[in-house]
Amino acid sequence: MRARSIGTAAATALALVAARDLVQKKHALLRNFPVIGHARYLLETIGPELRQYVVTSNEEERPFSRDQRTWIYASAKEENNYFGFGTDVDVEHVQGHAYVKQRTFAGTLPDLHDPQAPLPSAKVLGGPRGRAKAFRPASVVNISAMSFGSLSGAAVTALNKGAALAGAMQNTGEGGLSQYHRNGGDLVLQIGTSYFGCRNEDGTFNLDKLKEVVAGAPVKAIEIKLSQGAKPGLGGMLPGAKVTPEIARIRGIPAGKDCASPSRHTAFHDVDSMLDFVELLATETGLPVGIKSAVGEMSFWQELAMFMARGDRGVDFVTIDGGEGGTGAAPLIFTDSVSLPFRMGFSRVYSTFAERGLTDDLTFIGSGKLGLPENAAVAFALGVDMINVAREAMLSIGCIQAQKCHTDKCPTGIATQNPWLVRGVDAPSKATRAAVYLRTLRKELLKVSGAVGVAHPALITTTDIEIMNGDYDARTLASVYGYKEGWGELGPELAQEITALLTAEPASSQKPVD
Repeated sequence: MRARSIGTAAATALALVAARDLVQKKHALLRNFPVIGHARYLLETIGPELRQYVVTSNEEERPFSRDQRTWIYASAKEENNYFGFGTDVDVEHVQGHAYVKQRTFAGTLPDLHDPQAPLPSAKVLGGPRGRAKAFRPASVVNISAMSFGSLSGAAVTALNKGAALAGAMQNTGEGGLSQYHRNGGDLVLQIGTSYFGCRNEDGTFNLDKLKEVVAGAPVKAIEIKLSQGAKPGLGGMLPGAKVTPEIARIRGIPAGKDCASPSRHTAFHDVDSMLDFVELLATETGLPVGIKSAVGEMSFWQELAMFMARGDRGVDFVTIDGGEGGTGAAPLIFTDSVSLPFRMGFSRVYSTFAERGLTDDLTFIGSGKLGLPENAAVAFALGVDMINVAREAMLSIGCIQAQKCHTDKCPTGIATQNPWLVRGVDAPSKATRAAVYLRTLRKELLKVSGAVGVAHPALITTTDIEIMNGDYDARTLASVYGYKEGWGELGPELAQEITALLTAEPASSQKPVD
């Protein structure tokens, strides 16, 4: 009797759906194929998941392949992240694939048994310009700019705690410094075009508010965001529905109202005035100050290098973001076709400074899918001093690449403000996974550096890596990107200093002096 009632109810429900489908005019498919037409929309909805887990090969899926995601997940969980039975890559035919050339002999190399896998920067951030609070970053791998608002508070908390456990830094993103960033991790404070957290009511920059923010948190450096790879040259829009009282308080904007970020800064209007702004911030806070940008036309970088060659003003670091896109949502044309991919964009910027002999005078930071050992090794060979990881860090705390970041319906609670979904993120356990991932990536970089015969990834050169250039042919990075002899390499003093730092015998194991 009960089964008959259930069957009747189901049949009635299907009949109602069919009747609605037949009379509605929005979807031709449903008018022609009532009820069963919904299967198409269901398959479309779960298409990304089907492609990830059923259809594609281990190396085919984008933006991160199954093998890449597997390596990140296993690394974050301290599981076996090795791969057996050979590579899935068609090694002689995959255009653009990078190959590291190991050396037979090597000098003294770092100890790889330290579970913390310490890997400091080869350069002192802010040192060349004499900043009052210059420092040597303890980790060359740090967490990239992802704002509270784009990420949930639980996700930001997990990443900050993870950064603290790994001895790394977290970039706040342009959305302001929230309480979720105050969980022990050192910070890079990002300032965007809306000056969230340090703005006047009319949206202009407020220096006193900036100094107040810096004084109340472990901010180690300031990054001025000119553009990002996901949406270069495009201002963002935060809909009023997402401007909660909490977000409004952190960003310094009215609650419940749309907030449009301009595409350009109002505190400066050219390279000359930008450098004045940089020096103002550095003088008032004592912190190293740098810029973040995707790479488009090169006149900006050429003019910046020209001004810095004079020696009186300059940025302490530049963060180059690849045009491959990232955690920020954007129109498809911006994601696919605006700004250069990381390797091409970075090599052009680095070359601009190298031509003037300035590369030892500032720190180069790379971002854009560099949280994978192969991509990171190539970046270091091209001249990067540190890397920032964003999507890889998200994957380490549970992201499944559902690609719903822009919908506020992230199923794992990482890129959403939906309380029901956010409850799935257990910040303490996810923090441990983030920390383990960061340490594992550093250890992998030390391993590949050792294979090349050097102590630090910044000592890998553009002749140590070759790029496949069609069937059975390969060219060095120097050849592919037009690097001259010595480009991409540290100066002799910096190279000796970082090698000595990494290979020094620990104080506890040193023999006493008679």
